[in-house]
Amino acid sequence: MANPMSLFVLQVLSFLLLYILLLYLFNVILSRFRRVQVFSGHKPPTYPIIGCLISFYKNRGRLLDWYTELLAESATNTIVVHRLGARRTIVTANPKNVEYMLKTNFNNFPKGQPFTEILGDFLGYGIFNVDGELWRAQRKFASHEFSAKSLREFFMITLEEEVEKGLLPILESLAVTAEVVDLQELLRRFAFNMVLKVSLGIDRCCLDPSQPVPPLTRAFDEASEICAKRGAAPLFIVWKMKKWLGIGSERQLKSAVEEVHRYVSEIIINKKRMIEEGESRSEDLLSRLILAGHEEEVIRDMVISFIMAGRDTTSAAMTWLFWLLSCHPDIEKEVVKETRLLMERMLDYDSLKELNLLKACLCESMRLYPPIAWDSKHAVVSDLLPDNTPVRAGDRVTYFPYGMGRMEALWGEDCFKFKPDRWFVEANDRRELQEVCPCKFPIFQAGPRVCLGKEMAFIQMKYVMASILDRFKIKPLSSASPVFVPLLTAHMAGGLEVLVQKRTQTTSINKQLN
Repeated sequence: MANPMSLFVLQVLSFLLLYILLLYLFNVILSRFRRVQVFSGHKPPTYPIIGCLISFYKNRGRLLDWYTELLAESATNTIVVHRLGARRTIVTANPKNVEYMLKTNFNNFPKGQPFTEILGDFLGYGIFNVDGELWRAQRKFASHEFSAKSLREFFMITLEEEVEKGLLPILESLAVTAEVVDLQELLRRFAFNMVLKVSLGIDRCCLDPSQPVPPLTRAFDEASEICAKRGAAPLFIVWKMKKWLGIGSERQLKSAVEEVHRYVSEIIINKKRMIEEGESRSEDLLSRLILAGHEEEVIRDMVISFIMAGRDTTSAAMTWLFWLLSCHPDIEKEVVKETRLLMERMLDYDSLKELNLLKACLCESMRLYPPIAWDSKHAVVSDLLPDNTPVRAGDRVTYFPYGMGRMEALWGEDCFKFKPDRWFVEANDRRELQEVCPCKFPIFQAGPRVCLGKEMAFIQMKYVMASILDRFKIKPLSSASPVFVPLLTAHMAGGLEVLVQKRTQTTSINKQLN
């Protein structure tokens, strides 16, 4: 006798197959009779009932570039997307709209229940997945801690130790043996070690990319990827049904999240014991959260959010920049020259801020390949964006850093080129790094939710890039352009295989950190 659950699953699958077949037939009929499609500078090709589902499905492998093309064609750099199975979505690359969403009318554009539902299983009640009072309380705590001098000092000591005792010896060995290494994986492991030490106060994992990926890293990767695919699914009902049935990717997600929760919860328990026994110096964020009296579940979710924010964003930006510099040797030469001038002096938190060309290169890298390709909010009540795009209550409103970096209206005709000079202005016969409005370059968000770790992120990236460029030359094996993959945080498809070569005339100094 058949299992009732098996029969139910077969019925669901049959329904989905029938639905897909009907969509296909509908598309054939539309093509044959050449019915008029609804084209507009404000929306993709759209049909009655199904909206742009067919176009969305056809472009599912290139959504970023498809949206970018549509936005570039729109007079306002904004499009409205109607799709069967998804809520009405407004996608914008207009800085005035971004400012309105993130700052001017911030309260009307929270993350919203649809967003928190997608990430809720993984990020829970962490700061990046909540709104309202819970967000404000966590933001207040995080703002205080990130501005504390003691945390900054702990961060710098950890950064020096991880670079000098971990990263550079690995690169030295690779240069001697002429082994090929996946630079993206190496930098991801380094960033993971940094965030584990600063957030949790635990020692680093193995940096060597030839060694197996640690279980926690693997679980984080799996949970991030599946959650990202939830948000990009043509029909949301599919992943919701899979979750209800406990099958496929949703079953994998549950297992991965349980592993992350188990690992972090054990660390919290051990840290509490150490604090009670006077063995912890309370330098890391976890100790500070415990001493502040937060509940264990909130602590766990906040820590997971901090790990997620600090792990992939900096490593992705540096990976893309190493590749871009390899394509532009003249710019690389100038960056090396700048870093060596600074490294002849004392290298500390403040002096790193003087690496203006390196910062311009990092900004240019993130303009073209942003760690977060897009971010969505959900309107509480009906509204009107500054470009006169109407917003209905419940609409998903997405600002699009990837597309914004490719808008000629914002960056000029050479917007697709890597050009760090665009970040400088001439002032009083001097070449100065200009401050670009965060609503034009929303890599670190803007307004009340602006990234609290922005300054630390730049310091970390500058320190790592300067330390590597001073000693080594990075040579990618392939001449092909890498593929940009946008998950929760973006990365380079297949990694970046490189050879590491020693650079001549390196600067040898004893770094002294304040």
